[in-house]
Amino acid sequence: MKAPANTREPRASEGFDDERLGAWLAKNVEGFQGPMTVRKFRGGQSNPTYWVGTEGRSYALRKKPSGKLLPSAHAVEREYRVMRALADTDVPVARTHGLCEDASVIGTPFFVMDYVEGRIFWNVQLPDASPDERRAIYREATRVLGAIHSVDIEAVGLGDYGRRGGYVARQVARWSKQYRATETRAIPEMDALVAWLPENVPGDDATTLAHGDYRLDNLIFHPTESRVLSVIDWELSTLGHPLSDLAYMCMLYEVTLPKIGGLLGVDFEATGIPPEADLVADYCAAAHRTEAPGDWAYFKAFSLFRLAAIAQGVFARSQQGNASSDDAAMYGAAVEHLATVACALVGLIDAV
Repeated sequence: MKAPANTREPRASEGFDDERLGAWLAKNVEGFQGPMTVRKFRGGQSNPTYWVGTEGRSYALRKKPSGKLLPSAHAVEREYRVMRALADTDVPVARTHGLCEDASVIGTPFFVMDYVEGRIFWNVQLPDASPDERRAIYREATRVLGAIHSVDIEAVGLGDYGRRGGYVARQVARWSKQYRATETRAIPEMDALVAWLPENVPGDDATTLAHGDYRLDNLIFHPTESRVLSVIDWELSTLGHPLSDLAYMCMLYEVTLPKIGGLLGVDFEATGIPPEADLVADYCAAAHRTEAPGDWAYFKAFSLFRLAAIAQGVFARSQQGNASSDDAAMYGAAVEHLATVACALVGLIDAV
């Protein structure tokens, strides 16, 4: 099989024993037959992902990074569990083949799934698509999000996949702590959000399966159709509030971000991209929700705050010289901007 164009040869520093891996695959993946070729997907995946090709089939292998990790970070075991549980639901995911928790095989735990060939849209404005295609792509992404939140978590064996209730409060506390741990200068808007968010947590405490990082570039679309073939990157998935996923997807109506862009100032009629109210309405229909979400400004403000806290962490690591991206320093400027927009959404400052 020919390797995908967005892959490269694994570096020596990240290499692993192909012989051991091949032996494990032959024993644990039905139908696997070498010889094989291994290449690494380009990009900034938190969990490194590799293409494994044989003469007749191709697979994707997702592993933990090497080195010392936080106990709950890079949980490929949870990714494997949720994808396996969703195999017979309306949520499109790649077929999984096996989980290896023995670090002696390639240095870290990993799991193997089918390689899904398709399109990933990195720019949310979809510059290469027609207006009709843009509209269809967004409607499909919204439909799939509704399917995720409609999963019967007990029926698929995910009833204990996370804590029930209190998700928003826990997330606010977590990201406030993360921000304080990486703070490099005083930002009044972030201070205001750290104080205001925990005092104004919405009373709606719904619990569903939540993806945790739901955005357009975590969906693999069919090569020619506006149809999602697989939802990827389930590392942050848990039981949580469904509106956290929707707000995370919709915060791009408020800002423009490096590399992926944004929907601020888009001519929706000309481009075919749905305005936010239409996207939310489509989601409500897909998720069988009878009314528009309350406390919508809160959820969007929290999504922006969370992103600002993540950006602050990246910037702090860049100051220490160990950030994973050459562009890390630009995230320092993004923190204050994201926090300012969040404050304006909930009336802590005048609209920007």
